[in-house]
Amino acid sequence: MPELDRVIHEPARLRILMVLSGVDEADFNFLLSTLGLSRGNLSAHMDKLEQAGYVAIEKGFNGKIPHTVYRCTMAGREALAEYWRQLDAIRGLSAQP
Repeated sequence: MPELDRVIHEPARLRILMVLSGVDEADFNFLLSTLGLSRGNLSAHMDKLEQAGYVAIEKGFNGKIPHTVYRCTMAGREALAEYWRQLDAIRGLSAQP
């Protein structure tokens, strides 16, 4: 049986990657409102995803207001696709008599 990527398998991180894989980029406030996570929780999960190389983080300012933008990296897209392939393989094993 395939081993699932534990970084992606955590539900909040899976949701983050699913959102980011569908857009070019997303800012912190968009992800907060879309995912319903707390600021600290979102930041902690983004740190893990960035450490894994799955998310790129760009910090800057809009005037004097901090602005953080997130992008799913190519490695993140590939890891997410592999994660779905592994789940399909597991489902295939469980569907056998």
